[in-house]
Amino acid sequence: MSFYKKYGTPMLQGLLFITTVITTTLSGAEWIGSGSIFYSEDYSFDDFLSGFYFSIPFLGILTVHEFGHYFTARWYKINVTLPYYIPFWFQVPLIGTMGAVIRIKEGIKSRKEFFDVGISGPLAGFVVALGVLYYGFTHLPEPEHIYTIHPEYQEFGLDYKDKVYSYEYQRQYDSINFKKAYPDGKFEALSSYPVIALGSNLTFQFFEKYVVTDPSKIPNVYEMMHYPWLFAGYLALFFTALNLLPIGQLDGGHVLYGLFGFEKHKKISEFLYYALIFYAGIGLISPTSEFTEILWHVPLYLAALYFLFGRLDRSPIDKLLIAVFILTGQFLISFYDPTIKGYLGWLVFAFIIGRVIGVYHPPAYYDKPLSLQRKILGWISLIVFVVSFSPTPFNVKMNEKKESESAQASVACNRQSELKALALPCPELKNTSREPM
Repeated sequence: MSFYKKYGTPMLQGLLFITTVITTTLSGAEWIGSGSIFYSEDYSFDDFLSGFYFSIPFLGILTVHEFGHYFTARWYKINVTLPYYIPFWFQVPLIGTMGAVIRIKEGIKSRKEFFDVGISGPLAGFVVALGVLYYGFTHLPEPEHIYTIHPEYQEFGLDYKDKVYSYEYQRQYDSINFKKAYPDGKFEALSSYPVIALGSNLTFQFFEKYVVTDPSKIPNVYEMMHYPWLFAGYLALFFTALNLLPIGQLDGGHVLYGLFGFEKHKKISEFLYYALIFYAGIGLISPTSEFTEILWHVPLYLAALYFLFGRLDRSPIDKLLIAVFILTGQFLISFYDPTIKGYLGWLVFAFIIGRVIGVYHPPAYYDKPLSLQRKILGWISLIVFVVSFSPTPFNVKMNEKKESESAQASVACNRQSELKALALPCPELKNTSREPM
């Protein structure tokens, strides 16, 4: 046996793991406030080491999850690989990885095996995530800790949240940083500045209400990612919920198949797939938009939905009718209350499920129903999904520049009905996408 055949795969897995440790540590250091290795002139090894406060708990949870699958598969003598970690980092403070996967090299024979292998990973990871969150919420620093990450907030005191998440402040801060980096350059403000907030879930709400002794220490949702143990725990819950979605061949899909069998799984999984897409797209086609926009957005959206349904066991007419039904329901909700919004990120995940993973589950050779103990465990895992799920896991707020009165009047002049009501002359509209200083 050649050296590569014998040691090539373990060496690749080890290299991917080490690389992922480095990339998650770099990302953690950036979120904590130690700066970027490429953009901070005084970046030190101690700055890099600070990222371990994030990478160790986060990768620890991820590793426990994957080895939960691995050891269960080995228990059943299923040919399975060690985890392949996936590093992911592009000089911006993401999270340094896209997770990890194990490869099962042979077919799983029974419903019980599908169930046990599927449920073991997320439950093991969830237990460790609870420990990480408990430590994080019981060791919160004083509220003034935010000044070590954002010293510019100090001038506002602890009421900073009422001032710093506005377009005016973000523009001023962007200008200061630009002048530091390019003293002779000409600054142009962006038309909008994004601010990212973590969502919420029932587990986080439980810890905030019943575990934290001093509520004033709970970080603002826009700053939660700067607290590494909380951020690691939140991400762990997010990935737990993703894996436990009871659709297709996700871990939750294996659980659903174990509980209900092939035929019922097919119906329930398909319904939940539609429900996920329905929620995700609420507000995408808004009745407040211009009629011409709606006119060309609708067919594009229907085509996208039809594409998402491409691998479903439905006739073309059925797929089109379901797409129309979903669009109509989303439109009616937006017509009733335009403030109700879905989360477009779930459409991306729906694409992965519908076009890559699959909505249906393959039947097992031995399709014997589960024992009562396993059924109870299956329902517990679905409860874990509910308490880990965030409808809007990452909320991006766009602080936009307010239009000038002349720009607003120009927009009004383009609408004939409003023009008659306002009786305004149409001023020339200037480009406001970038504002020079």
